[in-house]
Amino acid sequence: MVLLDDRKEEENKGSDNDTNVSPSVQNSPTSMKRPRRQHHHHQSVITLPTILTLGRLGAVPFFVTSFYVDGWWGTTATTSIFVAAAITDWLDGYLARKMRLGSQFGAFLDPVADKLMVAATLVLLCGRPVELSTIGHAPWLMTVPAIAIIGREITMSAVREWAASQNGNLVEAVAVNNLGKWKTASQMTALTILIAARDSSIARSSAMVGSGVVLLYISAGLAVWSLIVYMEKIRKALIK
Repeated sequence: MVLLDDRKEEENKGSDNDTNVSPSVQNSPTSMKRPRRQHHHHQSVITLPTILTLGRLGAVPFFVTSFYVDGWWGTTATTSIFVAAAITDWLDGYLARKMRLGSQFGAFLDPVADKLMVAATLVLLCGRPVELSTIGHAPWLMTVPAIAIIGREITMSAVREWAASQNGNLVEAVAVNNLGKWKTASQMTALTILIAARDSSIARSSAMVGSGVVLLYISAGLAVWSLIVYMEKIRKALIK
């Protein structure tokens, strides 16, 4: 700061200032240098990334409502909300890193918003499962991957909370890895396809619906696999 730099220059000019002040005054307690005040900058709780995260939370009721609206409008609204949520999920993390706007509240809220949107989507799709021409109406088709994905997320949330209360090795063991990122990417892509496939004009394309189902099962497999990897890392950290 300019004021601090000026003070430093005045302190360095001993020959100019000290000659005009008597030694008794120089050595008096009042003339001793006072410690500089340290200004503590408190990170605001409500930052731009946090606002985006709160927006995702607020969008969940509208997402659920639009899902039950039949026709092109309902499908378009549902798909648009889900895609916007996926984009803001990436954007708030990017802004938090690049602009250093991260906060403890945002770090807590971000996974809550993500898991809530994914869980709501899976539950809705289980209530109105898609149909494949090859196997027809199969109620279990969406239930199996939904249980695997939601179960994994609940387990990992509990494990990460427990690891945070333990030593640093456990926190490192449950840090997000590339396997988890691939799981998230395939999961978001699959859910987007399956939501869009609710449109009757698109649903006739069995190839598109089939690709969404396959991707969802791949995501469920990656979810279970990543959970096993995390548990193995925790086991190794505990025996060290």
